[in-house]
Amino acid sequence: MGSTAMDIVFFGNITNENCTNVGYLMMIYYLPVMYSTIFAVGVLGNVTSLLVYVTKVRPWTSNGIIMINLATTDLLYVLTMPFLAYYYARGVSWTMGEFMCRFVRFGFHFNLYGSILFLTCLAVFRYVAVVHPMQAARVKKKRWGLIASAITWILAAAQVVPMFNLIYIVEQDNTTFCLDLASNNPQQVWWYSWMLTALGFLLPLLVVSVCYTCIVKQLATGPHTQSWSHIRARRLIALVIVCFVVCFLPYHILRTLRIYTRRTPDCSCMMMKCVQAAYVVTRPVAALNSIFNLGLYTLAGDRFKQHICTFLKEIKSFRY
Repeated sequence: MGSTAMDIVFFGNITNENCTNVGYLMMIYYLPVMYSTIFAVGVLGNVTSLLVYVTKVRPWTSNGIIMINLATTDLLYVLTMPFLAYYYARGVSWTMGEFMCRFVRFGFHFNLYGSILFLTCLAVFRYVAVVHPMQAARVKKKRWGLIASAITWILAAAQVVPMFNLIYIVEQDNTTFCLDLASNNPQQVWWYSWMLTALGFLLPLLVVSVCYTCIVKQLATGPHTQSWSHIRARRLIALVIVCFVVCFLPYHILRTLRIYTRRTPDCSCMMMKCVQAAYVVTRPVAALNSIFNLGLYTLAGDRFKQHICTFLKEIKSFRY
């Protein structure tokens, strides 16, 4: 496929300017490798985590229910990666029809924002357990985890359902493109993207930041500040903050900039293509949260580390 069709679809009439489309090179070389790697590690890690929770962890608490749902949404998230890796490895050429294009893009975003919301649920439940210990026994009950998980799935679906009407396939010079959200009509997706960023990322980030700030202050008081449980809690907080800042923040900033440059008539070719290249980099980085989240299971309690060691020993003994 020539770069002309690619430029017309992704940049419109700005292709008259002479500047290299770095974003295209990154899409066909960088994205397939990253998505394939995330898929392999994510499937192995999240399937193992789900098996451990379902077969070993008892009794189920609200924390365990949230972790099962987090692993589920991360697993569903990485299952969209092979379709995207295949698409970009073929030179950004889609062959699976418009419904699958919309379904894969929907699945990518649905599980991305589902993961963010489940991390937020974890922060809220931790906040109640640490800062309001008198309520800890109540919020640990399984039913609260089930209620919170059901609400989270509904909210994630409500945020992303409009995407079915915003994602399209585009045909240009005998090539079919399955466009991501930021590469569709910029006038249509601009405000929707802002809504997703505000409600799906910034609001959860605010809730997580407030909850964990209160938890850190609470853990800094009392006679057991250096106990293993307090150290583990601080490490969990650090890992969640890393997920938000490293994985989600760059993606949302660059997605907004990508749409902004496309809806700005006097934006230069170089600016548009540099922003697009940076945006391409952040998309698999956002997906890395499904791998970072694997570390949460050993820090979130429920004796997960002990259970996974037992699980792996049983698999080893079964093989031999």
